[in-house]
Amino acid sequence: MRPEEVWFHPGSGSSQKKCRGTKRNVPWLLLCVAAVWFVSSFWYGISAASPLPSERPNIVFVLSDNQNYKFMGCAGHPFLETPSMDRLAREGVQFTNAFVTTSLCSPSRASFLTGKYAHTHGVQNNFTPWDGKNRTFLEILEDAGYDTAFIGKWHMPGKLPELEGVDPFITFTIQGGQGRYLNCPLIVNGEERPSRKPYITEELTDYAIEFIEKERDAPFCLYLSHKAVHHRWTPPDHMKDLYKDEKLPFPEGFDPWITVTRGHLFEGTNQGFASQMYRNYCRTISALDEQLGRLLDRLDALGMADNTLVVFAGDNGFFWGEHKLFGTGRWPYDDSIRVPFIARFPGVIPDAGRRAEQMVLNIDVAPTFLDVAGVPVPEDMEGASLLPILRSGSAPGREAFLYEYFKDFPYRIPPTRGVRTEKYMYIEYEGRRKPELYDMEKDPLQEENLMSTAEGSAKATELRRMFESL
Repeated sequence: MRPEEVWFHPGSGSSQKKCRGTKRNVPWLLLCVAAVWFVSSFWYGISAASPLPSERPNIVFVLSDNQNYKFMGCAGHPFLETPSMDRLAREGVQFTNAFVTTSLCSPSRASFLTGKYAHTHGVQNNFTPWDGKNRTFLEILEDAGYDTAFIGKWHMPGKLPELEGVDPFITFTIQGGQGRYLNCPLIVNGEERPSRKPYITEELTDYAIEFIEKERDAPFCLYLSHKAVHHRWTPPDHMKDLYKDEKLPFPEGFDPWITVTRGHLFEGTNQGFASQMYRNYCRTISALDEQLGRLLDRLDALGMADNTLVVFAGDNGFFWGEHKLFGTGRWPYDDSIRVPFIARFPGVIPDAGRRAEQMVLNIDVAPTFLDVAGVPVPEDMEGASLLPILRSGSAPGREAFLYEYFKDFPYRIPPTRGVRTEKYMYIEYEGRRKPELYDMEKDPLQEENLMSTAEGSAKATELRRMFESL
């Protein structure tokens, strides 16, 4: 077991490894060894109890952009309608404690693809090029006999990679890789093509449906990465007046000018009043949900749904006035690091509609997909398979994870490192900003920093030890 793994329970299959650590952490690591041995044995038992389908399953992964975890009907949003996301939650497992290890587009996407933290895969901010030595789970599945496709937003700087065997590889490079909602030219297997449909979310879904409709003898893995709901939020014409009369649930004390204050102009989202942007954000999510529904319906019509794992997730969160912040995540607070995450796997999930409280991460996606495909998980992947949790609500999850954020010029947010446990969030900043500690059970909004209290001082010492091991 790598040092990064000390503080979570391992998954099934090839992910079991030996513990090692530094001498200064020997007492902690000895305790960890015993705990991991017990839990991993328990986890194996759960895995063996629910066999996978006799045929290797298809895999569909759908990724949204900048979607706050609260912005789904099934997450309790007061008016946003997301029937397709809600359907996935009813028919699968909705993870209520899903997080990204770096709350920023490029690092988070690289973590989804590689199963690794940003300090390992090397994409540390939106300006750090993809390391061609990295291998994605798509390439590993391709080697194992899967047909694979990457469709949508790549958004990592530098030359587009050559993903070995992945066909089609469809993306866009316009506007710094962010794409645009209307008439967005695409790069299809290295060749630029004009958009066939005016609205990008529908266009990408069309390509995804064409891929799953192909005649084949092999199972497939589809990676569908949407531009939505990154700014500038643009709904399709038939949704332009949706939610126009709804009362907006901004946080108490919300400042409508927050979009142009405290450096938020750098977000590039100064499109007008926050209320109009909020409505367009919701409309754009509803448009995404509509296209997700098309994809699910096509799986049904083709008779593929029963043997397909579908995962829907977000790449990072978004602030709408929480902590007096506006825009893309970056900061180590829940509205930034917590994301939507739903999995549907008929025949494997025994209790559809479950809300799972175990902590799961973006780095868990790659090992999960390999695990369900029966492919050995590489030793250098730092995530853990979620298959045991899909099979049983009583399966243990990780106890803690590392959060990291690296300098991302020109944004005035200090580099950050932190550790999140089931109960606490401990944060250290580079520079003069002082550490923060929050009791997530008593203070889920992270409003009371405990570092100046006796309780906080004692707990911080323990969490620093845990932090060092990560």
